[in-house]
Amino acid sequence: MPSLRHAIAADLRTQITMGHLKAGARLPSEPRLAAQYKVSTPTLRNALALLQAEGLIEKIHGKGNFVRHPLRRLTYTGGRLTPDTDLHVTIRTTNLRARGDLIPLLKVPSRTPLTEFLCLTHQGESPHSLARIYVPRDSTPAELPWCRTGLAEIQETVTARLPTPEEASNLRISSTLPVLTITRVSSDRVSRVVEAALVVLPGDRANALFTTHHTTEERGTEG
Repeated sequence: MPSLRHAIAADLRTQITMGHLKAGARLPSEPRLAAQYKVSTPTLRNALALLQAEGLIEKIHGKGNFVRHPLRRLTYTGGRLTPDTDLHVTIRTTNLRARGDLIPLLKVPSRTPLTEFLCLTHQGESPHSLARIYVPRDSTPAELPWCRTGLAEIQETVTARLPTPEEASNLRISSTLPVLTITRVSSDRVSRVVEAALVVLPGDRANALFTTHHTTEERGTEG
């Protein structure tokens, strides 16, 4: 027999898939839903968390729970998200100093001045991906870091994990939904790290594509 939270989630899921609750619609308040299903508020929230993890609803702080518009699945390739025709990015810039994991990541001394670019990508009104880009301030070029030229090496490390509370809040996802994180470190021709990017992609809407090109050397035969 299904638990109460699974039964509630199944009923709301049916209402969403049948179109009775349409994309963008605000669900009744949590106390009202709890009274409707005759359960405690924590049980009701557990049911909503299941639907958040499935990407069917999203919780907006201070506003309530909403049926999520279907989000296009994107592919991360070559440092970019594609397709990007209906995406827009908000950027917040902060000056700070190297500390913690940023020190070995950027290969700089502690408290080295850095510029952080916090980039939140949206599809319509819904957050889609999050990136923090760090650049040593003494090497910041005139152009934005992701438009940089003259790079000699880019290393990317891909990890699947659960989001931090801040990531879950910014992306409006459940804390139980795995995210795909990509740590990208870019170096110049003298092996100096000029940029480190930490990209967070919710697992329900992202793929990562990596292509390796092999070259074959042909040797002539001496006669």
